[in-house]
Amino acid sequence: MGTDSRAAGALLARARTLHLQTGNLLNWGRLRKKCPSTHSEELRDCIQKTLNEWSSQISPDSVREFPEVLECSASHAVEKINPDEREEMKVSAKLFIVGSNSSSSTRNAVDMACSVLGVAQLDSVIIASPPIEDGVNLSLEHLQPYWEELENLVQSKKIVAIGTSDLDKTQLEQLYQWAQVKPNSNQVNLASCCVMPPDLTAFAKQFDIQLLTHNDPKELLSEASFQEALQESIPDIQAHEWVPLWLLRYSVIVKSRGIIKSKGYILQAKRRGS
Repeated sequence: MGTDSRAAGALLARARTLHLQTGNLLNWGRLRKKCPSTHSEELRDCIQKTLNEWSSQISPDSVREFPEVLECSASHAVEKINPDEREEMKVSAKLFIVGSNSSSSTRNAVDMACSVLGVAQLDSVIIASPPIEDGVNLSLEHLQPYWEELENLVQSKKIVAIGTSDLDKTQLEQLYQWAQVKPNSNQVNLASCCVMPPDLTAFAKQFDIQLLTHNDPKELLSEASFQEALQESIPDIQAHEWVPLWLLRYSVIVKSRGIIKSKGYILQAKRRGS
């Protein structure tokens, strides 16, 4: 925990929105030495370390204003892409909708990622399946508002290519037939199916959709886990008032060598009722 979290608590008590960015995780010394066992564990560790770093930099005597939007980051880890090297890099992102039912979250996340990384556009964005009620099957209607916003971002040249995650053959086919901008990839969690489903493989091959694999949990960031990380880092707040809206994980890869140059998380949270 920071040397004094009271000032950070005072800021959070009056803010309505929190933007948190971890910066380049490769610049985090402890995370490089200690390999988290899961993506969820890595994320929680990153959130807590970023909050601790941010709160430790705030002096109670220096708090004069109480902004509605708080920008929380670990300054030593922030790293923009050198414009002279941009063409040599592939910038990819995966967007997880957590507690938002607004498609504007998609644009907010992409705009923030571009700003954080200092780029005009992202090369690829994959959207994880949006949260739905228990017992309800994912349908095209659930995906449409988010996909339409991704299409707008492609048309405005903020994104080059867009993809999906965990869609079966029927779901992918429905999206492909409806969409103006077609998905160019679909991630499959092999932990749940061991091998690529033959019908999905055949459909993807027919329409030139790249099948990728991933090992993300069904719920990478829950409301409860975010609130616990917030409460542990800054005890002097009502953490239950804060709800994460979306989470974006990005990676920057050197194209010619396949080496990860940068990776990190960005998230937005709001106070309930604000």
